[in-house]
Amino acid sequence: MTQTAERYVGRSLPRKEDAALLTGRATWTDDIAPAGTLHLAMVRSPVPHARITRIDTAAARAVPGVVEVLTARDVDGEFAAGIPCGWPVTEDIKIPDHRPLAVSEVKHVGDGVAVVLAGSAAAARDAADLVEVDYEPLPAVVDVEAALEPGAPLVHPELGTNHCYTWPLATGDVDAAFAAADVVVEGRYLQQRVIASPMEPRAVVVVPEPVGGRFTMYTSTQVPHFVRDILAAICGVPDTALRVVAPDVGGGFGAKLNVYAEEALALVLARRTRRPVKWTETRSEHHLATTHGRGQVQRMAVAATREGRILGMKVELLADMGAYLQLLTPGIAVFGAFTYCGLYDFGAYSFTCRGVFTTLTPTDAYRGAGRSEAAYAHERIMDDLARELDMDPAELRLRNLHPKFLEPRTVPSGVLYDSGDYEACMRKALALVDYDALREEQARRRESGEVVQLGVGIGNFTESGGLSPSKVAAGVRLQSGGWEAATVRMTTSGRVEVVTGTSPHGQGHETTWSQLVADKLGVHPDDVVVLHGDTAVAPFGRDTYGSRSLAVGGTAVYLAAGKVLDKAHRIAAHLLEADEADVEFVGGRFSVAGTSGPGVTIQEVAGAASLAADLPEGMEPNLTAEHHFDPPNFTWPFGTHVCVVEVDTETGHTRIRRYVAVDDCGHVVNPQIVEGQLHGGIAQGIGQALYEQAAFDAEGNPTTGTLADYTIPSATDLPWFELDQTVTPSSTNPLGVKGIGESGAIGSSPAVVNAVIDAVAHLGVRHVDMPATPQAVWRAITEARGQTHRHP
Repeated sequence: MTQTAERYVGRSLPRKEDAALLTGRATWTDDIAPAGTLHLAMVRSPVPHARITRIDTAAARAVPGVVEVLTARDVDGEFAAGIPCGWPVTEDIKIPDHRPLAVSEVKHVGDGVAVVLAGSAAAARDAADLVEVDYEPLPAVVDVEAALEPGAPLVHPELGTNHCYTWPLATGDVDAAFAAADVVVEGRYLQQRVIASPMEPRAVVVVPEPVGGRFTMYTSTQVPHFVRDILAAICGVPDTALRVVAPDVGGGFGAKLNVYAEEALALVLARRTRRPVKWTETRSEHHLATTHGRGQVQRMAVAATREGRILGMKVELLADMGAYLQLLTPGIAVFGAFTYCGLYDFGAYSFTCRGVFTTLTPTDAYRGAGRSEAAYAHERIMDDLARELDMDPAELRLRNLHPKFLEPRTVPSGVLYDSGDYEACMRKALALVDYDALREEQARRRESGEVVQLGVGIGNFTESGGLSPSKVAAGVRLQSGGWEAATVRMTTSGRVEVVTGTSPHGQGHETTWSQLVADKLGVHPDDVVVLHGDTAVAPFGRDTYGSRSLAVGGTAVYLAAGKVLDKAHRIAAHLLEADEADVEFVGGRFSVAGTSGPGVTIQEVAGAASLAADLPEGMEPNLTAEHHFDPPNFTWPFGTHVCVVEVDTETGHTRIRRYVAVDDCGHVVNPQIVEGQLHGGIAQGIGQALYEQAAFDAEGNPTTGTLADYTIPSATDLPWFELDQTVTPSSTNPLGVKGIGESGAIGSSPAVVNAVIDAVAHLGVRHVDMPATPQAVWRAITEARGQTHRHP
């Protein structure tokens, strides 16, 4: 334990978390198995939409080791409410009742019908296979456009419609902008459903405490505080009697930003049996019953002059809700409303989103939620407009960027972006990739008629990070405040404990928070312990999602540490018998400025504060402080991603040759962690662009129910990522940080797809939907050439 004058913020310190993760000493939820645990298995519907006419559990009950086989009729009375929607975006939104087990109808493949409790996971699964359920099939609703047609089958007949809500936004005179335009370009783009696929599937263990009627829940979640508060309401348990712990969490990507039926069932069944109850998701269950991401039909239109200046934009979305509204389902598409205008400056904008029910797995947050979908659409239509104007797509973008701004600026969607220098960022990316040389190579390949053609794609983006200010912003109705809580305390020995309300699942909070506190208090990061993910240790928090952890949670830690330092400063002045104004703090040591007399270390001050024998009059013992930070605005990270691909025009195969990304997330605390977040995000965006799709047949049956059918890119499918940055500090927090966890997933998919289309645009190809598989690209080339022969 030492004082240090070193600065740690801005350095790539090794992650504290990694030693345990890499040596097998991490604790995952599935590692937890208290004595007497009952294992829970779900009986899930194999059909997308049907009435339940009979459930026979006799054979399942006869399996050795089985303790209970329960249907909705047995357990529904245990619940005070159904699974709630936490983000009703309009006053008249339609929210169907969502029970933890289906009562009379199933609404999607994977809908829970019954549960089995047994002494082993194997016995529970075997028994679940023996539960006999008779289904009376009902019409499936798969296509969001068809779902709104008159006479379409209804997912929830009691609602009288498949229409969930309509959410509009408009600024400026859109009709006038389009009437004055020289050119109007329209596009229809699809955001296919994707599956989060974290390394660790979901899992939950609920342990009844032997006295007091309390419960401890271990669950693989991004949001332990939300789980506590929502399950307390669903299950009729006082929130003071429910402790929720997120152990080591093996990825989330938005799919674990939720409260699920299995968590609610485990809690009420632990209460019912007075024994620990455990459920661990199989990978196939994850594909069926964990929320999917994306799922939109996007219609875009831009109005522009012949010189390429954008005058106005229209956006119309159909957003697939799936069968039920999970925690954030209706708000995901709406959240993107503010970034469909991208980095571009124009005068008129309209946005309308309609939510639609289908008989498919519910959708919800997925990395970059709402903003990734927006970036994809506005970057696709920028390339479409450039082709219409016969203009270089980079030049078109440069002509429409906002000028540099360091204070909040109102953008076409009506919100305030915090700061931006978009041109500097974009020009840096173009220079790094040697854009002009690539265009020259592309022209040579086209002229020579080579089989393998070159494509260059640009993905400019901004995103609303730092989720979120508590006050309503731009008409977005949030159900809970976006503040974050932190406590910083120095122990008697002078070490530091940080309690944070954010709950990491791979982001490196323990390392980053230690760097912030070490710099503030003049200690070494190894002398800082960060506690998180346990509602008994950190009772207040709003958890981790929406690129908010550093901008909101880290800021709360920084400000709490500042309060500790202020108190230490007063105590040090008292111990040194000096005026506070004369005492300086350098390298972890207080001394009287301009003198060579004795000083005191902050550790010595901590010891004195603990003993409390000699403190200033009226001061309480100990160096401890808490802070709740409620941001005044979102942060707005941005960047330019450039993808270079080679496309084989005879097979449709795409190879990414180079990938350059220049991002601006404000000030950087740990560059290595920033790079790691970008690597993962870009990989997911490439996955959506080229490989991944949660597909269903016309009857609503999933055709990608396993990893044998759902393609996730491996390391061999990914290029080397060339990363750089610009730094434009945020004006919404004292750290000047913006967030980086989702940026890679936002800029990458449009860059990749634009590159693929650019490679074959001279052949007449104007559109390819994601995923741009070899078959899809080959088919687009073939259709553009007017050919009808079969794929070889």
